[in-house]
Amino acid sequence: MGHISLSDAHHWLGTGRDGKRDGTRDTGRDEIERDGSIRDEHSHTFTDNISEPVFDKTKAKILSLTGVLLLLTVGGLTIVLAAPAAKTENPDSREYKSCSPVVIAHRGASGYVPEHTLGSYALAITIGADFVEPDLVITKDGHLIARHDNELGLTTDVGSHPEFADRYRTQWVDGKQISGWFTEDFTLEEIKTLRAIERIPDIRPGNARMDGIFEVPTFQEIIDLVKSMEPSQKRNIGIYPEIKHSTHFEQLGLKMEELVVNTFHANGYRGFEAPVYIQSFEVSNLKELRALTDLKLLQLYESDVTLRPADQVARNTNLTYAKMLTPEGLKEVAKYANAVGPDKSLIIPRNNDNTLGEPTSFVADAHNAGLQVHPYTFRAENEFLPKEFKSDSSRNARGNLKGEIEAFIAAGIDGLFADQPDVPVILRGKCSHN
Repeated sequence: MGHISLSDAHHWLGTGRDGKRDGTRDTGRDEIERDGSIRDEHSHTFTDNISEPVFDKTKAKILSLTGVLLLLTVGGLTIVLAAPAAKTENPDSREYKSCSPVVIAHRGASGYVPEHTLGSYALAITIGADFVEPDLVITKDGHLIARHDNELGLTTDVGSHPEFADRYRTQWVDGKQISGWFTEDFTLEEIKTLRAIERIPDIRPGNARMDGIFEVPTFQEIIDLVKSMEPSQKRNIGIYPEIKHSTHFEQLGLKMEELVVNTFHANGYRGFEAPVYIQSFEVSNLKELRALTDLKLLQLYESDVTLRPADQVARNTNLTYAKMLTPEGLKEVAKYANAVGPDKSLIIPRNNDNTLGEPTSFVADAHNAGLQVHPYTFRAENEFLPKEFKSDSSRNARGNLKGEIEAFIAAGIDGLFADQPDVPVILRGKCSHN
């Protein structure tokens, strides 16, 4: 039997004894939407007695089990978080390949728990996601951490830390002028004094009740969590990181690609069969990754296809996403990537009245090029749904996400990114790992 103290359990989870800051953890080693818009969902189908997910900070409990599990109560739902486990010998032959569509938990189960936290990833695993998706940025001292952007103000409580007030500044990132606090100005030790907050509290007020609970996790901590939960889940779980702002960080001398690959390789993830995809909106870094590893790669596409990837802007080329989504462009992408991740509007665009239109040829063209298609992002709140799937006029009420997903499955997609991954998991039915 393994045993850990209450303080150790909080330490692993990324919270203080009271759910607040309690120092640092030593580690070895929206835009609302990806396209800058606010479009998507919020859901609780995995249990009937949750109206809003709420972490009661006094309800954290420790059980002595093999591997040691930490149980957290979120309303009526129990979330299981596991202590770090020993590295597995060979995390290959993942059962996700027998599931269709593949379900990728977008920033974890971010429709229920603040995004990019160990709680969000753990819940996503517990409710059946095939992959968890951490967005990766980097600290001043070269540590990979999970945040949607390098700007910290939208998703952490950095603004309430007077000791960091002088770090606030304005800079250009990928062609946009942004003001705030940036990961490249903080060491990991400093990042670990921050706590996560909900990105869109007006749409997800239940999530906002968990503000201040979770630390910002490192990439290695996410890998440790995934591996430690695999035995209890009796299945293998994939990791699907996105490298954010690659060119920006490279220009600062904080290049991430080799560090991401080395971290995966050191943890036993090697080769095409490993349960890994590495994704990026940029092109040059994916081509570089192809030379570094046989792990699967995915090319992301912005919703505004007239844009150029950030690296292409820096290199002054004329390559746009529009050129990359033609049949010829997709064949070029297939030379370095295994899959494509378009904004879902590139597969089924919206009509002027916000209803779903007719499917495009994107899926067929990608399949003809030998590419899998994993669109983003499916969310259950009315704010993000097509008109015919909204439940009422309120922004944060839950609509018919199942209906929207069914339309995209009919269009031939192979996988999808979802904030409420339980919805597509239930919709697709059983596959070999469950």
